[in-house]
Amino acid sequence: MTLEDFSDVTDDTGGSEAESDSVSSADGGTATGDAGADVADSQGDNDTDDRDSFERIAADVEGDDTGMGALSVSQGLRVAEDDDETTLRAFITTGNREAVRIGKYLLVPYPDDETLFCRITGLEYAQEFHADDATEIHARRMMRQSTFEERDYKFMADLDPVAVLYEEYDEEGEVELNRRMTDRVPKPGAILKQATDSEQIKTGLNIPEEGVFLGHLSVGGEKVETAAQPPTIDYRLTDDYEAGDPLVFRHTLVAGGTGSGKTHASKNILRQYLSDERAYPMDDGRTVSPAVVQFDPQDEYAQMHDDNPELDDAFARKLERENVAYGGVDDTIALVPTEDGTSYPGEGHRAEQIQFTVPFSMTKERPWLVAGSSLNDNQYSGLQTLLNRFFRQYGESGTYSQFKSFLDDPALKEELDESGRVHEATFDAIKRRVFGMPSGIFDQSAKPITDLDHQLVRPGGLTVVPTYHLSSSRAKELCVLAVSAYLIDNKLSNAPVSDRIKETPVVLGMDEAHNFLADADTVQARKVVQKFTEAAKQGRKERLGLFLITQDPQDIADPVFKQLNTKLVLNLGDEDAINSVNIPANLQSKVPYMEKGQFVVYSPDNSEPVELIGLPTCLTRHD
Repeated sequence: MTLEDFSDVTDDTGGSEAESDSVSSADGGTATGDAGADVADSQGDNDTDDRDSFERIAADVEGDDTGMGALSVSQGLRVAEDDDETTLRAFITTGNREAVRIGKYLLVPYPDDETLFCRITGLEYAQEFHADDATEIHARRMMRQSTFEERDYKFMADLDPVAVLYEEYDEEGEVELNRRMTDRVPKPGAILKQATDSEQIKTGLNIPEEGVFLGHLSVGGEKVETAAQPPTIDYRLTDDYEAGDPLVFRHTLVAGGTGSGKTHASKNILRQYLSDERAYPMDDGRTVSPAVVQFDPQDEYAQMHDDNPELDDAFARKLERENVAYGGVDDTIALVPTEDGTSYPGEGHRAEQIQFTVPFSMTKERPWLVAGSSLNDNQYSGLQTLLNRFFRQYGESGTYSQFKSFLDDPALKEELDESGRVHEATFDAIKRRVFGMPSGIFDQSAKPITDLDHQLVRPGGLTVVPTYHLSSSRAKELCVLAVSAYLIDNKLSNAPVSDRIKETPVVLGMDEAHNFLADADTVQARKVVQKFTEAAKQGRKERLGLFLITQDPQDIADPVFKQLNTKLVLNLGDEDAINSVNIPANLQSKVPYMEKGQFVVYSPDNSEPVELIGLPTCLTRHD
């Protein structure tokens, strides 16, 4: 034999890849070294490997498979309070390997009637036999084969135990399925089955049977399906007082990048709060439907007045079977802030339009509305002094224009400086900020918002406050904060100006919330954050729920963010934004890959963290 006989296995530099060591074959026999094996391969298509002379032992056994695989103890079998110390692995049989995905839900029976509900967290091909498959000859042999021999490898799944499912009798003597923390280890060799029963999956994940519909349970972007009708598993938020406070009053965050579908998803969720059957008990014994007040920077939410023409009869019947509210909300009002020199076209919807203005009198209790850009503590105190003196002189009817004239008085500046109440430099700084406010917002020719409380808040009604037509970000900020502060103050007050607001459950929705609730080192920013933090803390008691929508969750002030119990996270591409939402790591890694309408729900007081797919069609009009 000459060197030419080994030409097929020489490397690019001319070195020989011939190996004298033999490797174990998949059947327990031996194969020759790499060089000899490759020579055998070169003898023609009719030649076969030596290992084909050994008889293969069939892996199939009599009878039908009843599961996906079995628990393995090759690396231990352990459950522990510390997840890092839990070892739970399963062997997946060949016929089931293509169907297995990370995140799938499985059932493992105990010897009695209890069942371990678990989730696949890792998948691995492991060597079945002792062999070195990181060689040139092995790689080239595999490249020449058209199939992959599954039985040459073990396919192992890492499992995360979620809960133990068990049955018990309720007070009426009916059998019900319950869950508890994983407190026992399953038996070696226990058979795994895919969870396909809706009751088992909902119980295992602690998903309520009833409540506010958000979407359908999914894994890896595919809906989880069962043998029931409908086959999908609906996900709902707790919405009654039997299981604690309704989660709407413990506040919601919807976070998603541009094009992720967050407005579509938000409309569908808000539509559920405007369902005819949605109502909450008040302290005086009445049961009242909630009002939704939605700030709208893009003029999209007033469309909820109209039906969606793309929602056909077949889809409507499906929604009715799943008890999902749909269709336009007849009681929708666009409450439009007026600004001198601008107009609101309002062509994208058929909702009633009512114009309002922000009266300057609101600054008496809320000086930060006229603070303009940043003021320090000393300047803010001086502003309060000036406003108090102004309103004592002009009364509640004092206007912004009059206040500017008031500040233009040199004698006032000199008097306050000489008395030590407001230094002249502080006075000048305050004046610059006040004169820098948008001049066309206060005291326009429309009804003051303080006279429109019955239009602002209506049980079962939707009020949209559009701001996209306003001329500047400062003007938009002023209108949003004025209306929200008026609403929050009446909600939290023991002596409210508006009984209508006080006595009605309210969902306060704010799109682009990061623009209004940012954490900044200015007095007015701290005052705004303080107000919303107080609203969030007292929300459950006062039936006030915040519904914040943003593409920049990292910019929302931490005191407010900490009060948000339910987080819906759609696709986010920014790493800081993803880290800020503070969801479990296994779901956080999925966020950049979410398709439109796909999202993660993290609501610790409602269920285990899960992945959902929203409805493909908006329940109201959504252009």
